[in-house]
Parts: sequence; C-alpha cells; structure tokens
Amino acid sequence: MYKVAIIDDEPLIVEGLSKTMMWEKWNCQVAGCAYNGREGMELIREERPDIIITDINMPEMDGLMMIAGLKSEFPDMQIVILTGYREFEYARRAIELGVSRFLLKPSKMNELEEAIEAATSRLEQMGISTTEQPENDEKSSNGNEEGTEGNGEPENNEANSFIVKNALEYIRENSQEKLRLADVADQVYVSQWHLSKLLNKHTGKTFSDILNGARMEKSKELLKDPSLRICDVAEMVGFQDLAHFSRVFKKMEGMSANEYRNTH
Repeated sequence: MYKVAIIDDEPLIVEGLSKTMMWEKWNCQVAGCAYNGREGMELIREERPDIIITDINMPEMDGLMMIAGLKSEFPDMQIVILTGYREFEYARRAIELGVSRFLLKPSKMNELEEAIEAATSRLEQMGISTTEQPENDEKSSNGNEEGTEGNGEPENNEANSFIVKNALEYIRENSQEKLRLADVADQVYVSQWHLSKLLNKHTGKTFSDILNGARMEKSKELLKDPSLRICDVAEMVGFQDLAHFSRVFKKMEGMSANEYRNTH
C-alpha cells in the first residue's frame, strides 16, 4: 500500500479527503493527517509517505520552502498541492520545484482522483512498490554520488538550489546569533545531514566555514569604525570570546584583525 499524508489547516478538508476518497482503488492508505506546516513535517519524517496532499498557505509554514525541502530530501515523494492561493507565479514556482499537481480549492472529485492516479502511476514508473524507505542517517539519505536519488529518480537540482540559496541567505542574516546547523535546517525544511550534504556539494564548504565566512565579512565592515574595539567587533558578529575570533580571523584573512584595521 502507498502511504498518503494529508496536511491542511481546515479540518473539514482533512476529514473529507481521508474518509471520502476511495484510497484502496489506487492501492493507497492514509498514514496520518496534520494541521500546520510543523506538524506536517513531523508526520512526514515519522511516516515517510509516498504521496502528500497539502495546502501551501497555512500557519507555521513557508509553502515553497517546504516543497523544495521535501523534493530535495525525498525526490521520489509525490506532492499534490490543494490550495485557495491563486497567485499564478507561485503556482509556476511550485511546479518548477517538482509538485505533481497544483489544484485550486474547491476542487472537483475527478480532479483529485486524477491527481492521485498520476501520483501512483509515477511511483510505479519509478519502480516503487512498497512504502519502505531508507533511514535518513549518514549512511543513507535517499541519495548517492551519481546524481540520482532514492529509487533512481534524478536529483531535483531546482529544489536543491532553492534550498541552498535560502540557507545561505538565512546564515548571512543571522550569523551574529548563536546559530546551529539544526536552526538553519529547520528554516529550510530538511534534515541537518541533508543540508550539510547540500551545502558542501554546492559551495565546497562546511556549515562552520560558511558561518565563519559570513561573520568575517561583517567584522571587516565593523573594523572600519575606529570607535569600536576589536573585542566589541568580535562580540557583535557572534563570537563568545576574543581569542576564538582572533584565531578564525587570522586563518581566514591571513592577518590579524588589528593588522586588517591598520591597512584598511
């Protein structure tokens, strides 16, 4: 049986979909339901559904980011969008990121049935006949080094690029905070390990290197202000102690912070 997850902040829609659709017709079963984006991601990580029916305009959710995260980390997963959000550009972007169908509320039953038919047909074409999926750990995360993921589905480069772009932007904007890889992963709806893999593949750097790089860029701007002590700059860009800041600065810039200030 293919597992289905339904995510929508309207309980009537969730109940209607779970109880009125003839799921057995497509060899499907509803594995669980959720009512916002965060609950939805928890459900997905717990159940690893083959098909997701979800709204994109819900509390605690960035719709496009969630889609990109899912298609990046679980490229075989089929996503059906069911929403009242009618912005054409949004729909176009969602389709580029890899959704199976983009349906507007209220949708007719035959549209929903066609969407499920298309999703299950796609799963069959990929040779996915069970709901067993590998554990998402360092040994297996639906991927390999040959540019394919899961059961041979090509890697979703559009989704991967979207995730990396937004992760880097979030790191730059929040580098002065006590930022962890887990914090960034939560923002872009992927696991820590998957984000680490994407960042390394797209930038050739570790999360720590990227974070320190963002902090160094900010520190170089602040060092131009002579009224700021170097220890003040270190604290302002996110370092807990001056010695650590000094080591990182010299390693990345090839000179001490004081030397940089004197020459700039």
